[in-house]
Amino acid sequence: MTLAKSSEIGITHLPDHTELPESDGTFVKNFQEHPQSILLTDSITSVLQQLHPAHQYCIGQDSGIYWRLTEPPERGAEAPDWFYVPNVPPMLNGKFRRSYVLWQEYVAPLIVLEFVSGDGFEERDKTPITGKFWVYEQAIRVPFYGIYEVNKASVEVYHLVDGHYEVVPANERGHYSILPMGVELGIWQGQYKNIEAPWLRWWDTQGNLLLSSDEKSQQLALQLQQEQQRAERLAERLRQLGIDPDQL
Repeated sequence: MTLAKSSEIGITHLPDHTELPESDGTFVKNFQEHPQSILLTDSITSVLQQLHPAHQYCIGQDSGIYWRLTEPPERGAEAPDWFYVPNVPPMLNGKFRRSYVLWQEYVAPLIVLEFVSGDGFEERDKTPITGKFWVYEQAIRVPFYGIYEVNKASVEVYHLVDGHYEVVPANERGHYSILPMGVELGIWQGQYKNIEAPWLRWWDTQGNLLLSSDEKSQQLALQLQQEQQRAERLAERLRQLGIDPDQL
């Protein structure tokens, strides 16, 4: 983490999340990115609850991570489209975080995910201090960094090894292992909500897709329907044999 001297930028104390801007005033998101973030959070929740039975973790979606003091303040932050921080309280002093401030909390995110909306240059920019890739690798030092390109139906995953990012190779399923979380990350082509697209999804280490709440409900409804149909077929078979199933 890099901090400019407080005296150089007229700051006499280190500001916390309540004193820093929660937005830079821009809007560059498309209509796919909001459901994509929700899908990632919804489907990983059961895993994180198992990893953190005391609920000590937080997830950010397009929220600022402040890593240095600047003027204006928002120049000292990166705002990943999705990130997960283990072993921190979900709220601070009973308040929702306006941003994630490293000099206040110290624990870096375990994984950050960026959704490419242009040509991917910004997400791969290694320019010191200003480049997004450089900031995640050298300043915030995030162990896993994923770059998701919906237009290419692809994701690149990097792992911090000896201070530098190395590309994580895909496994035999075409997924990328995030070992500390016990999951795999990959691309799933299908319909979520009302959108057919190549979605960024989680799988368990056996290759089972982690389902969203809606998908779990749909799966349960289908199972109940199938059980009802089996029961009806059995009852009809018993009647054919001269047995009243209602008397059993």
